[in-house]
Amino acid sequence: MTSIPDTHILIVDDDERIRALLRRFLEKNGFFVSQARDAQQARRLLGGLEFDLIVLDVMMPGEDGFALTRDLRKTIDTPILLLTAMGDTEDRITGLESGADDYLPKPFEPRELLLRIAAILRRMPTVEAATPKFLSLGTLRYDTEKGELWQGETPLRLTGTEQALLRRLAASRGQPVSRADLIDDLGRGGGNGNGEEADNSERAIDVQITRLRRKIEADPREPRFLQTVRGTGYMLVAD
Repeated sequence: MTSIPDTHILIVDDDERIRALLRRFLEKNGFFVSQARDAQQARRLLGGLEFDLIVLDVMMPGEDGFALTRDLRKTIDTPILLLTAMGDTEDRITGLESGADDYLPKPFEPRELLLRIAAILRRMPTVEAATPKFLSLGTLRYDTEKGELWQGETPLRLTGTEQALLRRLAASRGQPVSRADLIDDLGRGGGNGNGEEADNSERAIDVQITRLRRKIEADPREPRFLQTVRGTGYMLVAD
């Protein structure tokens, strides 16, 4: 009701539980959500994707939200909504002076977060997307704005994970995207240094790619559009 269709939000918070809660809540309300656990991971995602808004926690280990906001403002104008348990007026002023568009103290009502996000997005000018509205994949047509895959006039069903994968690869079409980046963007990259867990995540990506190929390739064994880049990951090549 308060969401804007196809709005992509990046959540940056070191607390995995809060990230998961915010992601579920925002996705339930119609937003497309990615998440990062710290400033470093946020920068990696921002280097390969464009976001409509960043929801950023202030109190993070290492580089905090104030510092990250100041640094991001040197290169991007993406709206930033700061979240923090520090609700003093001085802290709010610091956040706004850092370049944030709004500041929401914790704890907060989820509905207020939605209203704050909607208010920020309404103030943003409409910019023509760099990605074409449609990509041709042989006899298929992919709507990059709606995340829909069509065979003529018939829509092809995609799972939520397949939609997220295709959207991510379409945003970097013609360029390889590593498995690690795909894991991070799909929210599976929380990572605790456990190598086995990382291996399992990469295998999960491979399985999802295989399933997606069955839907877009004439011969999934000889992929034309969803190509494997040896030693790196995957790349979407449109006509």
